[in-house]
Amino acid sequence: MKKNPAEGLLFSGGLDSGILAYFCPEINAITVTLKSWGKDLKYADSLAKFYKVKHYKRVISVEESINAIPEVIKILKSFDPAIPNDITVYFGLKFAKEMGMKSIMTGDGSDELFAGYSYMRNIPDLENYIQKITGSMYFSSNAIGQFLNIKVIQPYIDKDFINFCLGIPVNLKLKKTKEGFMGKWILRKAFEGLLPNNIIWQEKRALEYGSGTTKLRKIIASKVSEKEFKQKSYPVKFINKEHFYYYKIYREEIGSVPRPLKGERACPGCGAGIKKGNFHCKVCGWTKKN
Repeated sequence: MKKNPAEGLLFSGGLDSGILAYFCPEINAITVTLKSWGKDLKYADSLAKFYKVKHYKRVISVEESINAIPEVIKILKSFDPAIPNDITVYFGLKFAKEMGMKSIMTGDGSDELFAGYSYMRNIPDLENYIQKITGSMYFSSNAIGQFLNIKVIQPYIDKDFINFCLGIPVNLKLKKTKEGFMGKWILRKAFEGLLPNNIIWQEKRALEYGSGTTKLRKIIASKVSEKEFKQKSYPVKFINKEHFYYYKIYREEIGSVPRPLKGERACPGCGAGIKKGNFHCKVCGWTKKN
């Protein structure tokens, strides 16, 4: 971080961005929330005061969030159901750009490397799984940053740091405690006494829950009629009406789903190409968990 500093930080008040703020107390921290619905804000406010960092809040409305979906889909060339997460990133980076920043730091990669996702608890050979996904990690912040012409810095996926993390035994990443399994255990222990306990030991919040953009899901789904959703003329497997809504916009902004290139396999969900060794379709969001 010292050799590659950033002007801003996407700041949720969670463990990952909290650690970055600890090392970069002079940074401009940015928190995005949909109206007052986000859970991140209270943690981010508390931690910003603890570090005395400059803290900026971007409050977005339902209307501007919905209106941003076509541009986000166009940037990412995707109708992945994770769009509400991407909307948060989009407004965070856009806000930084509007403030005149040329670079911003994110906590991308920490959950993948330290078993932070809840689904990882059910993977039999987690060590092997983490090893495999490190070669195909993808983050929407890269494409959005490139589109907005703002440099995205991701300390957790520095090559040397990845190699260091891969040498840590998986039982120190996902550890059974009295309260149940705790992901990122070793990372949490490493910062005891340096970060407040309520930050270190808080449960993992997906970006959409932290920012409140998860509330968009029902609103978006209501825009699709039952009749339209049940039409069988689409060559894609939809999870729900919301997924279908994103697909309709994708067709308008991008067109048809690209076919697999040589050496790729067809996605079971949409038919797009998935590179060998990858577990996730960037186009429709299909994911193989194990």
